[in-house]
Amino acid sequence: MHDDNEELIKRREIHFCNLHSDSIQAQTAMLLLSDVAGIHSMVLINDLCLHISYDIRHISLELVETVLQEVGFHLDNSLMVKLKRALYYYTENVQRDNLGCVEPDNNNTQKVFISQYQQREHGCRDERPTHWRKYL
Repeated sequence: MHDDNEELIKRREIHFCNLHSDSIQAQTAMLLLSDVAGIHSMVLINDLCLHISYDIRHISLELVETVLQEVGFHLDNSLMVKLKRALYYYTENVQRDNLGCVEPDNNNTQKVFISQYQQREHGCRDERPTHWRKYL
């Protein structure tokens, strides 16, 4: 007996590039993605590979990888990984279209990445108190 929900749960691997200042990108990404709706489970394979299980009705691999890249993670771009990635993107988009899924609600995903960005040290913060920033 074949369960229809089993086709909606995707299991993929996200490979990271080893040329990055964070040598454990997979673990960092796992912590970052832990609060995202639609992701069922994540297993750390090694420091540069993360196995992810998610519901295609809520989120896609393309969205996850795009947001990871926007936050600063470096994905592996070897030929085999790029071919698999393109195939997964295409088949998931076709399946989502056939299911009648609308574009994913990025609001929940964006909240996770916005809070992560705000916690990082970067040069875009104005350390002055509010009353000094508004002083004319």
